[in-house]
Amino acid sequence: MSTIAQPALRRARVGRGTFTGGVFWILVIAVLLAGVVAVNVLVLRLNVQLDDLRRDRAELKAEIATARAQLSSASANARIETEAASKLGLVRHDPNQTTFLRLDP
Repeated sequence: MSTIAQPALRRARVGRGTFTGGVFWILVIAVLLAGVVAVNVLVLRLNVQLDDLRRDRAELKAEIATARAQLSSASANARIETEAASKLGLVRHDPNQTTFLRLDP
């Protein structure tokens, strides 16, 4: 009788272990899937931030280009006035002394 009782106990223990093991693996897989979802959410957030930073960088580059163009035109006018005064002897005229003639048809 003792030999018959032992296999029955072993089968019951094996059955409990399989159930517990199955639940364990389901929980492990659920935790892993939750981790994958969390990583994907973080990557999505980082991509959104990266897009915002790229847009900001493009706007700043455009502002820098505009400022450089303004600086270039301002320095060109000053350079032209300096060269006109030094090389050609031209002087700036007082706008208050300007008179206009009207030619009526």
